[in-house]
Amino acid sequence: MEQFQLTELVEKYLKGEMSPLEKESFEEMRRNDAEIDQMVVEYASFLEQISNYGDIRRFKSTIYDIHQNLQEEGIIGELKKKATARIINIWSKYRRVVAVAASIASITALFISGMITLFSPKAPFNDIEELRRKVSSLEKQTTTQRAELTKFQSKIEPGVSVKFGGTSFMVDPKGYLITSAHVIKGAKKVYVQNSEGENFLADIISTDPITDLSVLKINDPDFKAPKMLPYGFKKSSTELSETLFTLGYPKDEIVYNEGYLSAMTGMNGDTLACQISISANPGNSGGPVINKFGEVIGILNARQASANGVVFATKSKNIFKLMQSIKEEDADNNIKINYKSSIKGLSRSQQVRKIQDHVYMVKVVLG
Repeated sequence: MEQFQLTELVEKYLKGEMSPLEKESFEEMRRNDAEIDQMVVEYASFLEQISNYGDIRRFKSTIYDIHQNLQEEGIIGELKKKATARIINIWSKYRRVVAVAASIASITALFISGMITLFSPKAPFNDIEELRRKVSSLEKQTTTQRAELTKFQSKIEPGVSVKFGGTSFMVDPKGYLITSAHVIKGAKKVYVQNSEGENFLADIISTDPITDLSVLKINDPDFKAPKMLPYGFKKSSTELSETLFTLGYPKDEIVYNEGYLSAMTGMNGDTLACQISISANPGNSGGPVINKFGEVIGILNARQASANGVVFATKSKNIFKLMQSIKEEDADNNIKINYKSSIKGLSRSQQVRKIQDHVYMVKVVLG
């Protein structure tokens, strides 16, 4: 029997679609052929792993939220993460089964949607569109901006051009920035540009593809670190319908947009993200989502292609997790997150004026 036909039988058997006679015949084959029996076991185990992984992730996220609420109420102390997380490589373990299963259309669909949804829930799929933009020109109109562009071009290698762009913002005034991981995907070098048109070379410090977050560090002699950040970072959940605003670079100048929290979770109930009713375009990925108190509650990273104003953001609690993992890997790292906003009582225009100096355009040179 050919492998394809055998795989069809295994699938039909596990789905309970065989007639009593077919089932009896197949089970006889299992008893007489150890390889077929092992294939059924591996196949069933693989599908179970795929099914359970999403539940485990949602459970862990719920536990984390409960802990944060109890911590804020002073009932328990600071959360301590294990120094090393155990990663189970399902793909390596069941590579033979997946390779065979992928030949069947129904399993191919299951594999693609399951693996992307569960292992990289922030990556775009189906109706989700990343908000990284392709860059054709970053030339400015004014004499000052053209001078800055010339200065920037002198920093990169001859013949190399910027291919993609997005948004980032400071998480520590010493030059540490946060952005969406997909914005810098495939980057050979990364440059960031502030609201004044000044460009700086940045290093990639850490990336977490699961939460779609990356930490950058400006490493440029022209950079002058600010004394402090005007906004704070919020650990706890945001209220449904709360007014929010964003700043980002869907074009070659900073753009403001306003909306509200429309769902507590992201696409397909993803608890690492939230849904916002707001206008967003390619280039907005990595931009801060800020509430009326001047607190960062999330990072924009995707939108629903078939619906206007349906945008998704990674929750800010994931920033704290990423920073904690960075400290665990490098005990000397001194990144400090600001919890308190100094612009709480200001008008929206005053808040934006103070925040925009800390929001940067990201320019990616591909490897």
